[in-house]
Amino acid sequence: MKKKYNPEMPSAGYSPADLEALRASNITPALAEVKMCRFDSAEDASIFFARELDYIKSKSYDKVYPEFTALNHFPITHEVPEGAETVTYYSYEKTGMAEIISNYATDLPRADVKGEPTTAMVKSIGNSYGYSVQDMRASRLAGKSLDTRRSEAARYAADRKTNEIAFAGDKKHKLMGMLSTDNDIPLYTLSAVDGKTSWKDKSANEILDDINGMVGYQAELTQDVERADTLALPPAVFIDISTRQIPGTGFTVKKFLMDNAPYLKEIVSAPELSGGNASTNPYGVNVALMYTNSVEKFSLEIPMAFYQYPLQNRNLEVIVPCEERVAGIIMYYPLSALIAVGV
Repeated sequence: MKKKYNPEMPSAGYSPADLEALRASNITPALAEVKMCRFDSAEDASIFFARELDYIKSKSYDKVYPEFTALNHFPITHEVPEGAETVTYYSYEKTGMAEIISNYATDLPRADVKGEPTTAMVKSIGNSYGYSVQDMRASRLAGKSLDTRRSEAARYAADRKTNEIAFAGDKKHKLMGMLSTDNDIPLYTLSAVDGKTSWKDKSANEILDDINGMVGYQAELTQDVERADTLALPPAVFIDISTRQIPGTGFTVKKFLMDNAPYLKEIVSAPELSGGNASTNPYGVNVALMYTNSVEKFSLEIPMAFYQYPLQNRNLEVIVPCEERVAGIIMYYPLSALIAVGV
């Protein structure tokens, strides 16, 4: 429900920067001259619309869009300064071993961590929204707040782009995603039944064999150091394993996994992994993504969260520029994740 403003009891909060921009424009003096708008002065009009914009900005910050898997199920960090143009991080691999030693030994085996540096770019995502003089005039006459859907659309667009980068990256701007072909996350080869690897063409037990194979492959690659706790699947595949029963058990595949898989904590539906979602899935077929949901392993780095600048006057409207800065996926331990193509 939209918030309504009582002209007699206006909201107390507003952005001083927005207020100054309105004062410097010719918009509010013109509105103040319209008798039906019931403004005592241009100053009164400026304060009123500054409060309106403050409410709109707050509302768009509060809006949550649960369909963006990366923003809801990936670790998110804000460690890089907003002004940074690049960020260098290291992908780590533990090396060395320990041995039984004698007293006074001086040739102790050395354990270490080998790091490979990677430099990622930090890029800005931008858009804007605005209101015309007529929008502001109609809002005042009707006694209603300005339409918040424009600011929410700007927030949605920024979140959508960030989510796309988190999955597919942006090769042109050197941003890494979880499914980028050069991110060093290993690929698991699914077993084929009659030449098909898709789970809809397999039995429940064959699906379990694939998942066990993925877990075993990661354990083999890392000597059981990495143990993924989250499995993300395309919606159709997620629904299938959520309803497909294992014969003779009364358990669905998903229920059986959640009750019995030793390390798996969560199985989530991710539309971004569907084969037809070209903006987030570069493989063109359904993909399963298994990963450890920990900021110690990887993160979606957002140096500057969605920010709305003070309004700008442009002809017969006010414009609110919006910006977000993104560095993409920072992958510290690539072997903590696994990709299976063709589920």
